[in-house]
Amino acid sequence: MPSDQPLREPATRPRPGRLLGDVLVSLGFCDRDTVEDIVSRARAEGRPMGQLLIERGLLDSGRLAIAIAERFGLQSASLETLVPDAAAMALVSPAALRRLEAVPVGYRDSETLLVAMSNPSNVLAIDDLAMLTDLRVEPLVVSPEDLDVLLGRLDDLAGHAPRPADAPEVDLAAAEVALESLAQDSPTLELVRSIVSRAVDQGATDVHLDPDARDLRVRHRIDGLMTDGPGIPRRQAARVISQIKILGELDVAERRLPQEGRATLVIDGRRIDLRVSTVPLVEGEAIVLHLLDPDRRPQTLADLGMGDAERERVEAAVARSHGAILVSGPAGSGTSATLHAALDLARSPARTVMTIEDPVEYRLAGVRQIQVRERAGLTFAAGLRASVRADADVILAGALHDPESARIAIDAALGGRLVLSALHAQDAPAAAAQLAHMGVDPYLLASALSCVVAQRLARRLCPHCRRPVAISAARAGLDSGADVQVFEPAGCRRCRDSGYSGRIGLFEVMPVSDEIRALILERAPVAEIRRTAVEQGMRTLLHDGLEKMRAGETALAEVVRVTA
Repeated sequence: MPSDQPLREPATRPRPGRLLGDVLVSLGFCDRDTVEDIVSRARAEGRPMGQLLIERGLLDSGRLAIAIAERFGLQSASLETLVPDAAAMALVSPAALRRLEAVPVGYRDSETLLVAMSNPSNVLAIDDLAMLTDLRVEPLVVSPEDLDVLLGRLDDLAGHAPRPADAPEVDLAAAEVALESLAQDSPTLELVRSIVSRAVDQGATDVHLDPDARDLRVRHRIDGLMTDGPGIPRRQAARVISQIKILGELDVAERRLPQEGRATLVIDGRRIDLRVSTVPLVEGEAIVLHLLDPDRRPQTLADLGMGDAERERVEAAVARSHGAILVSGPAGSGTSATLHAALDLARSPARTVMTIEDPVEYRLAGVRQIQVRERAGLTFAAGLRASVRADADVILAGALHDPESARIAIDAALGGRLVLSALHAQDAPAAAAQLAHMGVDPYLLASALSCVVAQRLARRLCPHCRRPVAISAARAGLDSGADVQVFEPAGCRRCRDSGYSGRIGLFEVMPVSDEIRALILERAPVAEIRRTAVEQGMRTLLHDGLEKMRAGETALAEVVRVTA
């Protein structure tokens, strides 16, 4: 717990036998007559006086916690100012903490654990925690409601906590942890599981562990944006990093070079695959965990947010026996989900389907799936060649990263296969130019391409707290008319006060018509291809975003952010 943590200190030293009613009067929370009346009623009904005071509206639970802390000479806190420490919260299992009705929230020093309790007179719980953690326990009084929130969301409410001033320094670069001992280090493993579990609960796609001068910052990518997560004290950082390396089968001793690996954890009965990347920085090693749930099912194109007209165009391309369908967009724009949604349409008992992916994001029954392993020589290009030789009718290549894989994919499409793949291009009309830049001849592109999809992901407005606003017709993307009602984010507990919950796709779908094929053969400028596609009915990313804004699914600021 940082030294500047906003905790309330007791006004006086504790005195044996001091009554709660006297404390309430001395603090000015109640007058003497009210206290004496409530004490009489509490004795007659056999109920705690604090409970009666709250029920009658004479006192709130926050002030009662302050009074209890004052009575015992302890500090008190509320969730409005308390920032729990994830490392402390992970020291004891959630089941044990719920049984003890106490939650560790930080450190006073290297030997003292701060524990949130609503009943600090529960010495049995204090003794149990001391034995479980091998630390001295100092109660920190909170209201029953705040304790319930901590118990219900042991992972969600973790936050940053600088290293205690008198905690021993740990040199990350020099920290050597034996692999055998770490493999059995259940507290460290539980902390890693806690970090991943919290990220999964929040819907994060990535977890970043970034070292700084004082601790190991944990950040989550949620709905495409980075948010701060729990902080890991520097004294535990080396063990956490080493534990993740062991899970990912990486070299624990190698800190000078980047490494990549994979790991699997089971969280609440769900298998979570992790792609682990380490990056050596000036302050120490940084780790990025990419989270994958291999048991989830692919979403449909409608689930992803694709409109009826766009879906019909994609479905028409998928129904063909051959041709290349490309999905373009930057990293993290949902191209993989769209590819798998299209692949689900293409699957049938009459077709042999193969995928080449890095990583394999969905486990699909009846589909032959290849995991890229570049260190073993199994690249995207090698996987594509193997798929062609294996007589696949439908091939999904996760991404066309290089000229070789692009040429093989186009050749496969010309050879009678249906090929689905992703490409990093700014929009649909730019995809052909991108492939030409990669060395694919325009006459091959014109013959092979059947459909190009471009997409972005915009945050979806929280349906529980979105609020209506009026904007001009021009800002809403309309030529004329009166002001238009749209929605903007507000923020509530369901969306963690962000105003957004989940994401929705913005799409533009360009079927490759005869006119567009002619432009590709002529190496026409991208602007000319875009103009022709729009004339033939293509809705651009911006216009699709404005349509979803008018439907109340996202906000104008989000449309501008992802399509600017």
